[in-house]
Amino acid sequence: MALVRLQKLLADAGIASRRASEKLITGGHVTVNGAVVDALGYKVQPDAVVVAVDGQPVRARRKVYIALNKPRGVLCTRSDPEGRPTVMDLLPREWSVLFPVGRLDRESEGLLFLTNDGHFSLQLTHPRYGVRKRYVAVIEGKLMESALGQFTTGIEDEGEILKAERARLLASNNSHSTVELELAQGRNREVRRLFAALGHEVVELRRTQVGPIRLGELPVGKWRVLTPTEVKSLLPGHA
Repeated sequence: MALVRLQKLLADAGIASRRASEKLITGGHVTVNGAVVDALGYKVQPDAVVVAVDGQPVRARRKVYIALNKPRGVLCTRSDPEGRPTVMDLLPREWSVLFPVGRLDRESEGLLFLTNDGHFSLQLTHPRYGVRKRYVAVIEGKLMESALGQFTTGIEDEGEILKAERARLLASNNSHSTVELELAQGRNREVRRLFAALGHEVVELRRTQVGPIRLGELPVGKWRVLTPTEVKSLLPGHA
């Protein structure tokens, strides 16, 4: 069996995402055959060693992929110290090992994936893979068609270039406008920041599609299991 990096083994076992697994390693929480390993480049042969996190042996888990329609007011985290509702409250207890793939801010709703597959999570969230995500935003004020070009050209904000791959005006009147944006970068609160840069506040924001997977008729607060074909279609080179 081929050697694999320790953080990949942890992510594949559903312990945490790849990045979170790296923090566990560098923090001294991981042992291999009883010895602490805190080097990120360390490789192991999975079937030939005993890997543990804080003394608990790591066991391979069946990989699970969930699509959830996240409601407003719910946090994209596994737990919250303030006791606010999280996406984990919407799932069966036996799926407590899952973690969100990326995030939607608290006041946004729409399509969110959860999994115990760290490699899958990395490929959907890392900018180098450029997985596109589609959003529908309701904003305050009338947005002119001419403003759409600014979104696709790029807008500088806080030292970053924010950019939409596509922008489409769905409806507009003197008080509100509805706009569809397609993004590939995944910067923090990028949709809200794009509109704020043009002087518009987002009052409703819903993610409707990730890669080829659409939110469809999935009710708010409900989830479904992705099919193997859907999972494969989300990975680079298959979408």
